Amino acid sequence: MAAAKLQSIPFLTDKNNPIGYCVQGAIEFAADSRRLVQRCTKPDAKEFKKIAVACAIGFSIMGFIGYTVKLVFIPINNIIVGGQ
Repeated sequence: MAAAKLQSIPFLTDKNNPIGYCVQGAIEFAADSRRLVQRCTKPDAKEFKKIAVACAIGFSIMGFIGYTVKLVFIPINNIIVGGQ
C-alpha cells in the first residue's frame, strides 16, 4: 500500500533526485532488514553454549594478555621514571 502511494509521487522514486535517492535507499534498507530478520533463527542450547564458551575463552585470553603487559611494564615504567 505504501509503495503504491510512493509510485504516485515521482520525485520520491527518482534516484537522480537527492530526496528520491534517500527515500529509495531507506526503502531498500527496510526491505533488506526485514528479509534478514525473517531468516534469523534463535540458537539452540548446544549452539548457545558453544558461543558462550568461545566468548569466555576470548575474554580470558585478552585478560591474561592485559595482565601480563601491565605486569611487565610496571617495572619498566619505574626504571624510566626513576621511582624512589
